[in-house]
Amino acid sequence: MMTTYTSQPYAGTADLQAMIDLLLAVRPAAHLADYPGVGDLRELLELPESRVNTRLWHDARGQLAAFAIVDLSRDNMLFEVAPHAFGGEIEAQMIAWSVERLRDAEHESGEPVTLDTCCRDDNTARTALLERHGFVPQVSRTLRMMRPLDEPIPAPRLPSGFSVRHVAGEREVEAYVALHRAAFGTENMTVDYRLAIMRAPDYDPELDLIAIAPDGTWAGFCVCQINREENARTGRNEGWTDPVGTHPEFRQRGLARALLLTGLSLLKQRGVDAALLGTSSANVVMQRAAESVGFRPLSTIVWFSKPIFGT
Repeated sequence: MMTTYTSQPYAGTADLQAMIDLLLAVRPAAHLADYPGVGDLRELLELPESRVNTRLWHDARGQLAAFAIVDLSRDNMLFEVAPHAFGGEIEAQMIAWSVERLRDAEHESGEPVTLDTCCRDDNTARTALLERHGFVPQVSRTLRMMRPLDEPIPAPRLPSGFSVRHVAGEREVEAYVALHRAAFGTENMTVDYRLAIMRAPDYDPELDLIAIAPDGTWAGFCVCQINREENARTGRNEGWTDPVGTHPEFRQRGLARALLLTGLSLLKQRGVDAALLGTSSANVVMQRAAESVGFRPLSTIVWFSKPIFGT
């Protein structure tokens, strides 16, 4: 007998907790930090545009079977499906809904666009599912790297006149957003998104690092975090030094390396056992900076794109 699912829009904090519970129940412990993790869900659903672009599917017993979020800032579909619902009709419903959200909310020009999503390169079941629904694997990958903190951490070396400090509260949010956009060459970071990060339960302002040039210009950043909810679930004690970025005017001076070393030391002071970061397979400079401070490859995330054509 075919299982019937009902769906409804995201309705508040009870739905967020149900989504977190599903994510924690479905993923192996080693995969809990994959995007979107618990912290990512909390940050995303602080944003009104994410809440209106989130939908939940329940089975006949009222249990959450799946959820999907369409992140319009990146044209991404983020989703999770319970094992008892995986591989059935529910994914087709989620994808169809996500395609319509993308078309209706953002792309009225008729120009070709893509709906993007991702999964680990060794997740054969999810890869097969995506390919059945018209998603095509892309060349670009996200590389996850890890650095044990029981190994010596060299003292950071900054260029003459440069310094590192932490962000001094929400009054500096616009300066951070401007630096982030310049570093990555996109407008994905917004004031609202940055405030959501800073208001998340595990946010530690002393781990939110910026490099300052001699004239006071913001030159680089490294956002360090410890997700205690994920650590409690996995039994691990990990933190993040991610994202890391440098303003184009201040590159090739060792700022990313100095910021990473500063972040590693701060995480170790807080009792963290290992640090994680992610970077694009195309970002060879970031990979080399990470390797220079002891990061090693851990896992690979493949990105998939489904061609969508405007209405």
